[in-house]
Amino acid sequence: MPTRDEETLRIDELRRLLTRANEAYYQQADPVMSDREFDQLMAELIQLEAHHPDLADSASPSRVVGGGTIDGFKTVAHSQPMLSIDNTYSVEDVRGWYARIIKTLDGEQPVLACDPKIDGVAVAIRYENHQFALAVTRGDGVKGDDITAQVRRLIEVPLALPTDAPGSLEVRGEIFMPNDAFDRVNEAREKNGDQLFANARNATAGTLKSLDTSVVTDRGLACLVHGVAVAPEGMADGYADFIEQISRWGLPTSDLVKRCESIEEVIDAIEAFGAKKNQLEYGVDGMVVRVDGFAQQSMLGATAKAPRWCVAFKYPAEQGRTRLTRVDWQVGKNGTLTPRATMDPVPLAGTVVRHATLHNIEEIRRKDIREGDLVVVEKAGEIIPQVVSAVANERSGQEKVIVPPEACPACEGVVEQEGPKLYCLNPECPAQLRERITWFVGRNQMNIDGLGEKVVDQLLDAGLVRHLSDLYQLRAEDLLPLDRMGAQSVENLLEAIDASRQRGLSRVLASVGIRNIGRSAARTLAAHFDDYEALMAASVESLQELPDFGEITARVLHDFLHSPKGEAVFRGLQNAGVSLASDSKSAGGESPVSGKTIVITGTLESTDRRSLTDRLESMGAKVSGSISSKTDLLIAGEKAGSKLAKATSLGVEVWTEEQMIEILGSA
Repeated sequence: MPTRDEETLRIDELRRLLTRANEAYYQQADPVMSDREFDQLMAELIQLEAHHPDLADSASPSRVVGGGTIDGFKTVAHSQPMLSIDNTYSVEDVRGWYARIIKTLDGEQPVLACDPKIDGVAVAIRYENHQFALAVTRGDGVKGDDITAQVRRLIEVPLALPTDAPGSLEVRGEIFMPNDAFDRVNEAREKNGDQLFANARNATAGTLKSLDTSVVTDRGLACLVHGVAVAPEGMADGYADFIEQISRWGLPTSDLVKRCESIEEVIDAIEAFGAKKNQLEYGVDGMVVRVDGFAQQSMLGATAKAPRWCVAFKYPAEQGRTRLTRVDWQVGKNGTLTPRATMDPVPLAGTVVRHATLHNIEEIRRKDIREGDLVVVEKAGEIIPQVVSAVANERSGQEKVIVPPEACPACEGVVEQEGPKLYCLNPECPAQLRERITWFVGRNQMNIDGLGEKVVDQLLDAGLVRHLSDLYQLRAEDLLPLDRMGAQSVENLLEAIDASRQRGLSRVLASVGIRNIGRSAARTLAAHFDDYEALMAASVESLQELPDFGEITARVLHDFLHSPKGEAVFRGLQNAGVSLASDSKSAGGESPVSGKTIVITGTLESTDRRSLTDRLESMGAKVSGSISSKTDLLIAGEKAGSKLAKATSLGVEVWTEEQMIEILGSA
């Protein structure tokens, strides 16, 4: 029997491992362990904590939902907690769950409903006055990231509900990438030499993190609705009928929901679906079993993490054994070095597998995986499988410990470890350059229209661009020989490049690819520093004092700015005539909206909402999506609706579009 001290140390270790796994899965879209391994460690932690109630911690992974919020996105509180679902891996456990349900319901046997568990990203979608108003990720279950702009791009999600639907409705669902879209995305990434997405869920999460919302459409994301936050009056009183009802209103739903009168029907449904789940056009990793009636769901309630009225049966992953022959380190857009295993071919889930992800150096060390090992490879709906473990008892002694590179394999630049990951610190690393340029010229960054991925590839292949500043040295005679670049296209592109010189400091900071510095952080910096020179003079301590800046973000920014390569990036842009002066007027108080929290609602004729948001933020305002007592101003276009009524009741100042133009001038 382990001692109390040993169990205490094990609790600490499990909490650390599970917290890191949650961050990797939800926030970084880069999982470091399989779902089953995670659930096994979680079960061990829950058991140990039950034995030692005096060691209870409300921040333990056993007590909180796994996700968190992401830098660069606005955080929004959920109207109702958005919980996860407990997992089980055997039909016996499903029967045990059902027995507990009957006991809680005083012997009453409820009707059940089953539907496939989509392997995607959970989302809450809110409608106000029948209009699409908000979309939020699960986050930590209490608050999540505002991805309204991204979800608006999903063609399945209606922007308005019919009049027979409730005026106010919040549904819960899953955003995912269909299999054919995932294959297409990874084929393009492999062709471009980019790191491949490990699975469709990673690709989905990475796409939703992009501030360029057009990527959502380009990558073909889809959505299915499978729940409701609170059922309004007039809604169906059970899950199966609810799915049918919202489907009539145009919301995307699954046609595989099955209503079951007994637990035996549920087991039959689980087994039948397991035989055909790989035939679907999207990835699923289980079957959700739930009590159908909403009233009974309410009676059963929830724990701190999950509802008691549902459980997810997870199908076993297919595994195989093969020999790991080589480990290569791939360099991603932001310099992340990811280990990729090359193995002897092994048939798995209908395909022949030769490569697998090893996640990061800490996972390699934790699992003690070595070159030459016989390894267990797992594929649970994942296109790129993962190495689960090494078969240590069959080692010959010739296996080699995997050593992380001391220099970047692409540029021989300095490599630094931060947490479990390795990074190349060279901002001009050629492996990163294509992705950096593509990001730099994007619509939400420097907005250089006409510089798509194909043109960027041609510029790199021709050796015309080796640094970001080289974009500003391009001439017509450089561009005309390129494929599909006629005289008019070249003229338009050169004009767009020239116009981008005046975007200002915040746009440049968000565009050059500094880790942890997105649009929000860049605007904060531009509001506090007059220009690049003032920013260079700032200490790590002063950067850390800025709103929403932590020690890591402050240090990463400071180190980048003062590195030889970082200085070269900014000096190169400066010498090319790119403005590095602050574009924010908040510091000088010149703008009528400086320091104000503003909400925009209704339809605008003179501009679109995104352009107006950018303009207001550049003038020192903070643009919010919801009215509260902290709102200073509402800009109301046509059909303003409930936000106008709420603003009036709270005494918030309201501008019409005409007043806005009169005060701020036209765009």
